[in-house]
Amino acid sequence: MPKINNNIISLRATNNITQIELAKALKVSRQTIINIETYCYNPSLELAFKISKYFNQPLEKIFNYKKE
Repeated sequence: MPKINNNIISLRATNNITQIELAKALKVSRQTIINIETYCYNPSLELAFKISKYFNQPLEKIFNYKKE
């Protein structure tokens, strides 16, 4: 089963941003951020682009498709 890994936790740490701050900026719940970070939920394409824009990073630097 394919999995999309991400480095949102490290980006948040580098930028000193909490899950709550990120969730508010993206207009999603903190639980959504938790689920993305723990690989329980793959974000929609729209949300992935919002995350990319928020951190000013290309999608490929944030998300990594991995076939298991």
